[in-house]
Amino acid sequence: MGTLLNQFLNTEQLWGVGLLVTFAITFLACKFPLPFLPVDKGREFAVNGELSKGKVRGVGLLLTICFIVGSVIFLPIDREYVIYLILMFCMMLSGYLDDASDKPWSDYKKGLIDLVISAVTMWTFVSSNSTEIAIGPWQLMLPKAVYFVLGIVLLWLSVNVTNCTDGVDGLCANVCNVVLVAFAVIFKDALGQYAFANYLLVAVLVAYLCFNSSPSSMLMGDAGSRALGFYLAIIAMKSGQPFAYILLAGVLIIDGGLGLVKIFLKRFLKISIWKDIRMPIHDHMRKNHHWSDTQVVVRFTIIQIGLAVLAYALICG
Repeated sequence: MGTLLNQFLNTEQLWGVGLLVTFAITFLACKFPLPFLPVDKGREFAVNGELSKGKVRGVGLLLTICFIVGSVIFLPIDREYVIYLILMFCMMLSGYLDDASDKPWSDYKKGLIDLVISAVTMWTFVSSNSTEIAIGPWQLMLPKAVYFVLGIVLLWLSVNVTNCTDGVDGLCANVCNVVLVAFAVIFKDALGQYAFANYLLVAVLVAYLCFNSSPSSMLMGDAGSRALGFYLAIIAMKSGQPFAYILLAGVLIIDGGLGLVKIFLKRFLKISIWKDIRMPIHDHMRKNHHWSDTQVVVRFTIIQIGLAVLAYALICG
């Protein structure tokens, strides 16, 4: 469809129309949400978790669908990208069904789903792309089997740290917007059509923020955060410099990742660390340092912008 539109619009016009249309359909989808979307039941152990009770949850279903629609209309999609969209939808659906379930799914059940989706994703990736990566000025050709395994690790990490970060109104969407724009700017040539896809997803998230900024009326839930994490991992690999994810998604890694490390050590090795630090870090800052939701969002976003600028200087300087 995007190729057909190019016959009538130049690239800049297509991008402008695509962003506006994708924003509009997402805004309308959030303004008039589907009646069967679940509502939040409050989170017992989260700071201010009771304030989320009764809000529309699982809006990630709408966000993912709107992103897919925008991609189909405005991008010259190929087989590889179609597969990623399908897998992104599957990742979203696993989160949505968990959001809608009366009893939360176990970590092992979600982990198995993540493993299957990640394995199919990596099979697609290594079949369609070079496994050569850049680390600074050095080029390294990885065996496909090694890249396959490391890619699964990256996908699992990205999905879960993004999911953990989604605990404050506007935080996950704002930080992910910075990450998406940074990847699109720094790796414009390497990403090609995926750079425009990044901006389409930003348009989706900006429309969502109209309803998710504090005090929010709706939440993306696991449906949204898991889909976002999946997409960010794809972009990191398509950039040819997957280790750039460490800086370009640094806030996600610190905020959500430290909690995963803490849980892993406690559950499997019986080692307790950071006993006085509440996880995710955004809850620690709200509970122990009395930051407001707005302070958390603005300060974490500023930190991520700083990391993106640092990455730009290191990679493009």
